[in-house]
Amino acid sequence: MNNTTYTMTELMIVASAREISDGDLIFAGVGNPTLSALLARMTHAPNALIATESGSIGPSPKRIMLGIGDNAGIENCICSTSLWRLFSDQQRGYIDIGMVGGAQVDRYGNLNSTAIFGDGSYARPVSRLPGSGGANDIASCAQKTIISIPLQRRRFLERVDYITSPGYLSGGDARAKAGLRGGPEAIITDKCIFRFHPETKEIMLTQVHPGVTIEEIQKEISWELKLAEKIEVTEPPTEQEVRMIRQLDPEGIYIGTGMADLTFERYMDMLSRSLESFH
Repeated sequence: MNNTTYTMTELMIVASAREISDGDLIFAGVGNPTLSALLARMTHAPNALIATESGSIGPSPKRIMLGIGDNAGIENCICSTSLWRLFSDQQRGYIDIGMVGGAQVDRYGNLNSTAIFGDGSYARPVSRLPGSGGANDIASCAQKTIISIPLQRRRFLERVDYITSPGYLSGGDARAKAGLRGGPEAIITDKCIFRFHPETKEIMLTQVHPGVTIEEIQKEISWELKLAEKIEVTEPPTEQEVRMIRQLDPEGIYIGTGMADLTFERYMDMLSRSLESFH
């Protein structure tokens, strides 16, 4: 029996890492997506390669990346090209897995990271979000995408306010008709994992995390959720996986306290200790 103590964030990182196969080329953003990709490389997928938005391919950093311009993003990389070249290659279909997230997701895996309308509109939203960045390109062009998002009713909507990153659009063959390759493979949440019906492309519950019930999950979904014929319980993180995650993020910037608590002094101290361990 696995008695390892872990957080839900660590479980989401591990579950995302398990979606990566050996030899995959992964477009991973800064934060938990990079932690998932690095964890996969350190465990079951040693030949997987990470690509970052800055144009780096195959970095193997000894400390976490704090931004796409961070030197850790090119540490021990195979090559460091440009942002436009990486996105150009991505649009040609060279990326196997894209890892994305958003503020809202709907029943067909469409993501919104642009604006929350509420009673407003695109021009006058309740909340203006960071926008697409490279997320639309990733979701449109990768062979498959892994979505990571907390399970909350305000996030899981029958229809998102704005489609920043396309999933299966209106379902069925709508994505293929739009000329988009791939599509979402899984939605990793802090309570469960969803996958997509092979024909309708609607999300269905396939895995629940330990201690979570189907009833709890349905309460956080704003429509009648489809259930897979067999619903499995997610395998908890191993002691080794948790240890590796905490070694990669020893300050808990992404798995714990968050970037808001990162002061310049704390960052410089962390960087100094990371460089000492590197040498």
